[in-house]
Amino acid sequence: MSAQPEEAPAPPAPAAAQPLAQLRADRRADTWVSAFERDWAKALEDSRHSYSLTPVHDVVRTRQVRLASAPAVDAYLDSGRDETGFVDLADILGAR
Repeated sequence: MSAQPEEAPAPPAPAAAQPLAQLRADRRADTWVSAFERDWAKALEDSRHSYSLTPVHDVVRTRQVRLASAPAVDAYLDSGRDETGFVDLADILGAR
């Protein structure tokens, strides 16, 4: 049983502290931090129900990959390449 009320959001755990700090330092912080916090809360809830830390690790791993690839994406977009004629990969693959 938890000492906190159920409606109170859980503070990010130490495992999330480093990616969260990196997200806050990025220029996309306004969107990335809120998305991370939303995904982190859902992963914690999923972990509570499944007794598995896999959802939490997946969230951290996903954000680390996004942070690592952000400079390459920025360089590509800054190169002036036009992407208007392409189809989003998510549209092709569908929801995962």
